[in-house]
Amino acid sequence: MNHKSYDVIVVGGGNAALCAALSAHEHARNILILERAPFNNRGGNSVFTGGSFRMVHDGLETIQTIITDLSEDEIARTDFGRYTAEDYFDDLGRVTQYCINPDLAEVLVRQSTATVQWLKQSTGLRFVPMYGRYAFNHNGQFKFFGGTVVSAVGGGAGLVEGEYKAVEKRGIDILYNAQAVDLLGGPAGVEGVRAIINGTAEQIRARAVVLACGGFEANNEWRTRYLGPGWDMAKVRGTRYNTGDGLRMALEAGAQPYGQWSGCHAASWERYAPDFGDFENQRSSYRHSYPFSIMINSEGRRFLDEGADFRNYTYAKYGRIILQQPGNFAWQVFDAQVAHLVRDEYKLRGATKVEADTLEHLVEKMQDVDAAQFLATVRDYNTAVRRDVTFDPNVKDGRRTDSLTINKTNWANTIEKPPFVAYAVGCGITFTFGGVKIDTSARVLDISDTPIGGLYAAGEMVGGIFYFNYPGSAGLMSGSVFGRLAGREAASFAIGNAS
Repeated sequence: MNHKSYDVIVVGGGNAALCAALSAHEHARNILILERAPFNNRGGNSVFTGGSFRMVHDGLETIQTIITDLSEDEIARTDFGRYTAEDYFDDLGRVTQYCINPDLAEVLVRQSTATVQWLKQSTGLRFVPMYGRYAFNHNGQFKFFGGTVVSAVGGGAGLVEGEYKAVEKRGIDILYNAQAVDLLGGPAGVEGVRAIINGTAEQIRARAVVLACGGFEANNEWRTRYLGPGWDMAKVRGTRYNTGDGLRMALEAGAQPYGQWSGCHAASWERYAPDFGDFENQRSSYRHSYPFSIMINSEGRRFLDEGADFRNYTYAKYGRIILQQPGNFAWQVFDAQVAHLVRDEYKLRGATKVEADTLEHLVEKMQDVDAAQFLATVRDYNTAVRRDVTFDPNVKDGRRTDSLTINKTNWANTIEKPPFVAYAVGCGITFTFGGVKIDTSARVLDISDTPIGGLYAAGEMVGGIFYFNYPGSAGLMSGSVFGRLAGREAASFAIGNAS
């Protein structure tokens, strides 16, 4: 079956794809979205995010262009800080060990603020401050840290729902249960796709194609092939539909593989979480309060610095370290001193949790941990804590341990006040870092760095941005920036090649 011809086909159904479609529609009219998932599971990984964006801002003045209904009380008790372009570049360079493509970094940083403002204007989405994740209530005041302030109302699910409403309002065509399997070639380059739509093979012609359909994190075989042994044991935090189809199609069309194909975003996650993201309980498996805990493996030992930096600069790499522990799991241990800082997700049904009034009883309930070593580890840790330094969750407070093999460098509270609580955690993979190479116009490049006519990419398919680690909320921001750019450039190419 052959469909009508389109100016632009966007392959994918998450934030990057929807931004591409909305942007393309500003310059061309015949736009089609192919979403592999059924309607009820649409939205890709974006649905499972917190819906927050890391962007350059100058504090309250910038924030109020996006969050237009801040109350006087919120303004009075909140320090929104500032996050300059230089701060953003520094964070991207530091966490990626300076492997990030500098040209793509320039686009991401310089266009971040304007893109969030465009997204608000284009969709009518409401945004709110990210209290409780990027700012804690400490002595009645909030101070934002780490560069992220704004989030869409309803988190990732609210973000995607608002974007789909905007897409539908504009009359952009959407096909669900539509798995793109091949790119169609022609004199101008890529001229459409072959897709399996509701079980039937169909060809759809277009003057340009945007691939924004994610990485390969939901493909067990590819994970083991590219990330290494053991990665078939990781849980997939998001959609089950990101199996690398777009990457395979692009590579078969001559695209240049690019970025860290052996790297991924992987976080501390509920040990017994479902194999894929749960649409009904999207946040129930998050285990991101570890900076206020100690993490213990089955040998009863700490194995990383829980307080090395703010959570949003460490969580994307700690999943890999947990996966490398004996048995591929660990425990996060808290005491009553920090109970008020533990995020709400820990309280949801499905958490593997044990609680006791003594450490001896706690480790007995944990069952799969060397009890004697655990008690020795906690004793040594408690002795090493600098009690003369004031604890403050909103800054890197320097409350650390001394003389341990692995020191905790911030937020080191003793584990001594009952009740004691421990949560079992494993590795949850979010997205893979390997992708295809694009230029600063989001054009997919071949092995000689020549653009492939009519082919564009955005979102988690783009290689060269994240390596080894990831600064929190930069993923949605990257998807939006390059999605908007890819849609605009694809539409311009399509109009320029219209017959």
